[in-house]
Amino acid sequence: MDVCVLGAGIVGLATAYELDRLGMSVTVVDRDTAGSGATGGNGAQLSYSYVQPLADPSIWLQLPKLMLWPDSPLKLRPQWDPQQWRWGLAFMQACNAPTSADTTARLLALAASSRAGFDLMREVEKPDCDYSSTGKLVLYPTAASFAAAQRQLALQSKLGSQQAAITPQACCDLEPALDGYAPQIAGAIHTPSECAVDGLKLCRELERILRARGVKFVLGNTVNALAQRQGRVTAAHTSEGPLEADHFVLAMGPQSVAMARTAGIRLPVYPIKGYSITLDLAQGSDHSAPRINVTDMARKVVFARLGNRLRVAGMAELVGHNPHIRPPAIASLLRSTRTVLPGLALSGSEHPWAGLRPATPTGLPIVGVQPGGPGNLVVNTGHGALGLTLAFGTARQVGQQLLRAPLH
Repeated sequence: MDVCVLGAGIVGLATAYELDRLGMSVTVVDRDTAGSGATGGNGAQLSYSYVQPLADPSIWLQLPKLMLWPDSPLKLRPQWDPQQWRWGLAFMQACNAPTSADTTARLLALAASSRAGFDLMREVEKPDCDYSSTGKLVLYPTAASFAAAQRQLALQSKLGSQQAAITPQACCDLEPALDGYAPQIAGAIHTPSECAVDGLKLCRELERILRARGVKFVLGNTVNALAQRQGRVTAAHTSEGPLEADHFVLAMGPQSVAMARTAGIRLPVYPIKGYSITLDLAQGSDHSAPRINVTDMARKVVFARLGNRLRVAGMAELVGHNPHIRPPAIASLLRSTRTVLPGLALSGSEHPWAGLRPATPTGLPIVGVQPGGPGNLVVNTGHGALGLTLAFGTARQVGQQLLRAPLH
């Protein structure tokens, strides 16, 4: 079976790895290099046990502050874009307790499958990607937000998550780099099993591994449209000519929406823009830099240790397909870093980055052949901020669907 995977981010590459493992002949095509999209500078945390969707009932109370606060991590720039309005309305409709609980359960199951797939790949291939498994602390600024987090913890514990609600002092005992921030912490959720990985390094390693196994890469090649005949995709029309295959996997992140449209499919996916900085740690600064992954809920900023670097990421902007790096967003991340980690010693540039994460209103990825769409086109997109976490799980789902698929 010949399969063409459209997209060389972590979702596309994890899919290519799984399909190759299952004995399929795979070609990966992308307009850029591997990992150059939303994967390249993402938050780096593998949140297998902490998957609370953005669409949560608490968003209703937070919305005025999030929208009006000058340093708000959430920004909405309304546009003459029906897709943006449809997505926004569907998102607000999903901000209710039953939907959030159902999404949490499904994401936890998918994350467990993804962890198994990623761990198997890592055990076999031993990729050089700054992987660590030091756990995660999620910090809450008020008693009310901490109480809400404990309710979410109770829900997730019934679904198998191993987490604990801890005091600010216990938090600092686990991660001394937070000592200077302790007065601003009401409590924290500690998940010992969480991990981190450099997404760009992982993508480059997967490309190297897959090339060595015979997977074909067609990079720097823009896919313009999908050609169809009798309910099947016959070829992907690219800037270098048509690519034919028995089956196609659409894993192009936010660009999946426009590409799906050429196949008669409407995907409820919209880009949520995020930013990051990657800080080089000064020599001898181990005591001031966190070893445990940290998420600060007051600022909606995540910190992940990557060897002798620190990845700081945050923001959620609904501003369309605009990849521009806003200097105020980078300045905000630097301020958050100085506030949460006041003793941190840095060296060199902050390496600013911005990426567009493909999100569904509920937070659940879209995986599979779509109703009314071509029978040999499998969609694999909509992972939002959990692309790195869920990639190997949705790759497994795609693999199982293609194993059951007729060749013609």
